[in-house]
Amino acid sequence: MLTQIRSALRNENGFTLIELLMVIVILGILSGIVVFAVGGITDKGDIAACKADLSTVATAEEAFYAQTGAYATTIAQMVPGFLHSDPGTVAIGANGAVSGKDTATRKCAAVTL
Repeated sequence: MLTQIRSALRNENGFTLIELLMVIVILGILSGIVVFAVGGITDKGDIAACKADLSTVATAEEAFYAQTGAYATTIAQMVPGFLHSDPGTVAIGANGAVSGKDTATRKCAAVTL
């Protein structure tokens, strides 16, 4: 009877602890690679959003100039009629110059059209 139990235990198939640990390590390495690869995609999206904001405000600035004969000095002057809301990532300079500005969530100061 004891020999039958021992032979049954010897013939039992399964994964060893080392095999399971190796699989976990490999999955950890692959997930680390994916996290860094996806980080670059987010940066490209932020840059595209900054460019879109700059383009929208520049177009609104030209429309404001066409109607009033002068460039807006602040975004607030254009919000009711030319912009739906303040994008927060765009600044207006002298003579209608539009430039990006950094916020807590986006770095738009270096972005140009």
